[in-house]
Amino acid sequence: MTQTTSHRVFYSGRVQGVGFRYSVKQVAAGYEVVGWVRNLPDGRVELQVSGEMAEVDAFLHAVAKGQLATHIKQVDREPLPPPPESWTGFEIRR
Repeated sequence: MTQTTSHRVFYSGRVQGVGFRYSVKQVAAGYEVVGWVRNLPDGRVELQVSGEMAEVDAFLHAVAKGQLATHIKQVDREPLPPPPESWTGFEIRR
């Protein structure tokens, strides 16, 4: 039996204006996860992701170690309740 998980992650650093959201969406295409990513007015990027625990962990590791890793100064991760069943895909929110 696989366990699903959902998380909200805040990325701080130079994460806006460098293609961070687009890169996160590209990384998500390689994993069985659903969710979204968006810029926040305070300069951080917010990501919400849901899926099987191993997929979510691998996806978040890939984001943290990807091509824009040098722009990330801090990562804050918190668990969330499961998203609605209607969630599909991974999108960039404005």
